[in-house]
Amino acid sequence: MKRAIARRQTWWLRLFVISVVVTLVLPDVPLLLDLPIKALLLALALVRPPRSTKPPVDLAAPVRGRWVAINSPGTGTPSHGVRAYGQTYAVDLLRPSPDAPTRIGWSPRTRAPGSYPCFGEPVLAMADGTVVAVTGNRRDHRSRDTWPTLIWMMTVEAFAREFAGASWILGNHIVVRHDDGTFSAYAHLRRGSARVRIGDRVAAGGQLAEVGNSGNTSEPHLHVQLMDDPCPTAAAGIPMHWPDLAFEDEKDPRWSTGDPKPTAVTGFPQNGQLFEAGVR
Repeated sequence: MKRAIARRQTWWLRLFVISVVVTLVLPDVPLLLDLPIKALLLALALVRPPRSTKPPVDLAAPVRGRWVAINSPGTGTPSHGVRAYGQTYAVDLLRPSPDAPTRIGWSPRTRAPGSYPCFGEPVLAMADGTVVAVTGNRRDHRSRDTWPTLIWMMTVEAFAREFAGASWILGNHIVVRHDDGTFSAYAHLRRGSARVRIGDRVAAGGQLAEVGNSGNTSEPHLHVQLMDDPCPTAAAGIPMHWPDLAFEDEKDPRWSTGDPKPTAVTGFPQNGQLFEAGVR
């Protein structure tokens, strides 16, 4: 039941917003009728699917070369602060850049996505499977990595994308059903870079698309997660393990957030962890 309700999360939110608008337009709606409806719709919008108890699944890393992990379950879960959209154990990956600022500035200026080192990098399938979802026509927007642009992204843009639905949050994305019944999602992909279509069979290590900057993202990076359902709103996150990594001793100070929490996934890259993928 919880999963069925969560699957329609976006519609509960839309109906809640509509009910608020109706109250503003028609202020004479009886309070005893108005408040229970709003409370019910908001409660339904906050329902999440049951958590998965599946242990970490061994997969190939979705990238090759030298990368850094951010918002990682290796430091704590839920890695992105919420369990919504199947992202309890999601991780963001980007190429380390020696020229990147160490602090968030106050400039309103934005940067083109092509100026970031990971934009256009190959995104690889983590396991054999069948493609079940492909979205590839969202634009690659400019950066949102200063305080003014981050505030804009986390308020105005975030609300608009929540209202529009999970597809707008993920941006261009691909979902693959693996042979063990799990589903991997690859998000914020480059517009027009998808190399697969729904129904295609893919092999571990095969290229799916390229890293982009579409959807709810501050700068180009790859967001990847493992789920128990192909629909993000109905999915529970599943922990991953990438055996083909070689960790470096140092961490990127821009992304490091200290020691791992008790909820961290053991053996997974921590926030700011530099690693080389595809070495084993």
